[in-house]
Amino acid sequence: MCGRVTLTKSGEEVAEAFGLDEAPEIQPRYNIAPSQPVLVVPRPRVSAFLQWGLRSLPEDKPLINARAETVSTRGAFKAAFAARRCLVPADGFYEWQGPKGTKFRQAFHLRMHEMGLFGLAGIWEPGMGEELGTLAILTTAPNELLATIHDRMPVILKPADYGSWLDPRTEAASLRSLLGPYPAEAMVAVPVGEAVHSARRDDPSCLLPPTAVQGRLI
Repeated sequence: MCGRVTLTKSGEEVAEAFGLDEAPEIQPRYNIAPSQPVLVVPRPRVSAFLQWGLRSLPEDKPLINARAETVSTRGAFKAAFAARRCLVPADGFYEWQGPKGTKFRQAFHLRMHEMGLFGLAGIWEPGMGEELGTLAILTTAPNELLATIHDRMPVILKPADYGSWLDPRTEAASLRSLLGPYPAEAMVAVPVGEAVHSARRDDPSCLLPPTAVQGRLI
């Protein structure tokens, strides 16, 4: 799954990387979590904010991720995949190593070399009235790097494929070809400390390395 994302770059850097007409007004984010507003590119040259957790109707349970293998056929995602795709600008995401429910799971910040910007594949639904629209991030099988940490990873699109992903005319078969794991050699996995465990923490401490205390990592 993909449940935490970082976007620490400036609006100007995001605008340049994604070809936006205007730089979005953003602050550095070190721990973006589900239910929070997320910057997205819903169509070429335009940015907006959506709430993380896809819902077709207000009473629906928010869905933060959509599996690439079934996104074109599953009822909750099918319509959005066909007509409402977006890019989610990011410069990293977190995954945890170890069985769920254990006390000392190790968190990793996954990012590109030099912490460059990249675009995650998303789908979205419009909001009701003045409510923000909602989105889910697609996930796929892990690459060799992620496989040592987690059994899924977010779909990271190559810049050359941004246009095809956002174009509503792109055929489903072509879209599915974009949804595989990103090359492992382009990425690094950096262990981080416990600050990121809390969704309430959103500051540079989330990226600090773990500290050795009494023979274990905290």
